[in-house]
Amino acid sequence: MIEQVAIAFERKDYQTAAKLLKQLLIESPENPWVQFYLGRLHEVSGKRQEAEKIYRRLLQGTSNAKILKPARQGLQRLQEIEQEEKQRAIAQATAEPNNTEPGVLVLEPLSSEDKTVAAQKFAQIMQLDPYTARLTLPSRGWRLYRTGQAGELKFYGTQLQQAGIPCFWARTTQIQEIQVFHIRYFSESTFKATVVCHNEANQLGSLTFDWSEVTARVVGLLPIFEEVVDINSRRKLERKIETQDYAQFCDLHLPERRCILRLYDNGYEFQQGLKIAPQASQNTIRINWNSLQNWIEKQIPQVKVWSDFTPFAETILDQTEMLDKIPSHIHLFRREKTNWDSAFHLYSGLIFVKDGLKSNKARE
Repeated sequence: MIEQVAIAFERKDYQTAAKLLKQLLIESPENPWVQFYLGRLHEVSGKRQEAEKIYRRLLQGTSNAKILKPARQGLQRLQEIEQEEKQRAIAQATAEPNNTEPGVLVLEPLSSEDKTVAAQKFAQIMQLDPYTARLTLPSRGWRLYRTGQAGELKFYGTQLQQAGIPCFWARTTQIQEIQVFHIRYFSESTFKATVVCHNEANQLGSLTFDWSEVTARVVGLLPIFEEVVDINSRRKLERKIETQDYAQFCDLHLPERRCILRLYDNGYEFQQGLKIAPQASQNTIRINWNSLQNWIEKQIPQVKVWSDFTPFAETILDQTEMLDKIPSHIHLFRREKTNWDSAFHLYSGLIFVKDGLKSNKARE
């Protein structure tokens, strides 16, 4: 009867093939050829997942070369169809002008319990082996997974979200459009807060806002590099670049105004404006900075503090081409350019964009 099934498939008489297979599945369901043709029937019926399961099961559990070859060919056909559909979908997703802009796809952390199932789905969507997929999914903090055209990233991101894998994507222009004001000091905070600050053109002015406008506080340490002289293993002097200190940054997000208020320890004038740090002139910068952060915390205790910048930055510092497109809006004195500055603005900007997406969904 298997021969009759084969003939029916050659004639593309799938109705007859289905009737014959129905009887064979009762008589000899474990017969590899019966299983193979059942896979073929699923394939031509558009049930590709069921067909793939059967082909893979045959490849793993059968040593008969006459079955292995067509099963392998069947699996290859399914993969080619899936790849063609994916390419068509990506082409459609990047058809609109905004979707051709550069962007980033960010993976959000998963618990160890959720990783096992998520890794299998992630591997299938991104065409990875399960081991690599599991290593790629983050357990703590964000991981910038991919850069590319915004439409393509949206295509993959949507698939990942539908599979229960937390992620989001953003266009780099969304981050570039955020205004940044550098706070020199707080001058008022009785009913509303007023800051003396300068804009991106270094023009000095003031800005008054309500603390309820602040939706996020982003903190991070940026390394300060210096050239030092050391003795190497051969007992000879050598010059090298080492981290000598850290600059502390804090961003306050005001999404309704499309801006970020940025502070950093050596740029804040503690002896001006509000007396936030007692005896500011006699304190170290760190004591003054901690006093300032504690004061801000009291003004916005309900606002989330984002502090996982360093592990995020360490995964993207080598992506110079992408980071070069992100103006850092950081003006530390540096002998050489570093990607740490742009990485911080990218991290803060992604939080800004993600919170904006969340707010838009809430309004919908």
